[in-house]
Amino acid sequence: MAMFKQFLSKLPRKSSSKPDSTSDPSGSSVVRSNSVKRMSSAVFPSSVVAGIEPLVPFKDVPTSEKLNLFVSKLSLCCVTFDFSDQTKNSLEKDVKRQTLLELLDFVSSSSSVRFTEPAILAMCKMSAVNLFRVFPPSYRERNDSDDNDPTFEPAWPHLQIVYDLLLKFITSPCLDAKLAKKYLDHGFILRLLELFDSEDPRERECLKTILHRVYGKFMVHRPFIRKAMSNIFSSFVFEAEKRGGGGGIAELLEIFGSIVSGFALPLKEEHKIFLWRVLIPLHKAKSVGGYFHQLSYCVTQFIDKEPKLGSVVIKGLLKFWPVTNSQKEVMFLGEVEEIVEVMSLVEFQKVMVPLFLRIAACVNSCHFQVSERALFLWNNDQIVNLIAQNRQAILPIMFAALAKNAESHWNQSVLNLTLNVRKMFCEMDEALFMSCHTRFQEDEAEQCSAEEKRKETWARLEKAASMKPVTGKTAVLVTPLATSIAC
Repeated sequence: MAMFKQFLSKLPRKSSSKPDSTSDPSGSSVVRSNSVKRMSSAVFPSSVVAGIEPLVPFKDVPTSEKLNLFVSKLSLCCVTFDFSDQTKNSLEKDVKRQTLLELLDFVSSSSSVRFTEPAILAMCKMSAVNLFRVFPPSYRERNDSDDNDPTFEPAWPHLQIVYDLLLKFITSPCLDAKLAKKYLDHGFILRLLELFDSEDPRERECLKTILHRVYGKFMVHRPFIRKAMSNIFSSFVFEAEKRGGGGGIAELLEIFGSIVSGFALPLKEEHKIFLWRVLIPLHKAKSVGGYFHQLSYCVTQFIDKEPKLGSVVIKGLLKFWPVTNSQKEVMFLGEVEEIVEVMSLVEFQKVMVPLFLRIAACVNSCHFQVSERALFLWNNDQIVNLIAQNRQAILPIMFAALAKNAESHWNQSVLNLTLNVRKMFCEMDEALFMSCHTRFQEDEAEQCSAEEKRKETWARLEKAASMKPVTGKTAVLVTPLATSIAC
């Protein structure tokens, strides 16, 4: 080990200054020291390309040999280590880290050397060996607990360099997309997508950037990437929510949001199907809060592209409305406001009746945040304008909910908002408001009358039962009373 430490302390060194050399079959001089041999046999593979020692710095070789050295260094970096124990193989890890940093600097600064097929193959192989891995079950099947802190990858200081290197390689002007698509293929992309299962947010952030760059550079892969992402979303919603808290889904939706913004008009049918069958059902997941912002952005991007889709989205939201989850109801109401705000009058009229039936139910919610958020819709001038134009249909739906709130809601803030909305409706159309008020009083009187009749019927039943007590196991059927109930 003393010789190994001595060798490390002298790096970098020129190949010509090393004491021992051999020749490969092609006649090139292969320079190796005893310490390098010892390290290679124990840790690294004997990886020498075109007679170039992997640990030679790039500045010490001619330009014609730089790609060969690049491949050699990538092959050396295919050796993996256990990072759960930071003290194990620390010297070897440091050598690999320095080599990765050299590769990163080479790719970042290289502008004239075109990457060849062997170089692309070596880069893809090194990335696959270091990045592609299977996560333990605890990553996918976390128990519901109060501890929602992310899990950090112990090998991240090493993995980050590999991710940065892959990103620089993909975005490099020296990489020919037509040549690289053979190696950055569908299988490679699928493995990248599987890595979004990582619970380390830093890794998912890197993956998001890389996948976005791959989508931008490799046009031939775009349909496949969209299909693969669609499959992940569908599996998440309809099979099992394996990504605790929506991990990975948020980043994938963020990528898809930028993809949607680049769609050409008119939208293809496959894109509309994706909106209806994938994006809208994503609202029903328990963990929607973890990716709701990104999901809402994707949906609004579709509506910006084609405003007619607004009514389709509203129908989908009503279908998956979270009637028993107050927190999700607040989020849904926020998204409804964003959508209705940009809807045309014609599209709004298609969904206004079922929409305001649901809003009326939210206004009457015992949870003050739900009721408050629903009433906040009247603070939006565009929505108020749409309501005013359709007040003949909307006010009769909303009047009862507002009246009940004004009479008995426990929260003062909700009560004040309710009175303000009632005042706005009265100012819009006083005659209609008074008509709705009269109808509401009539309905209340009818309900009170029906309630009184129900109480009288039960009173007669109880009296009849008390006058003819049941003895033993004898069943008693009172026919006249049954007839009166039917009446």
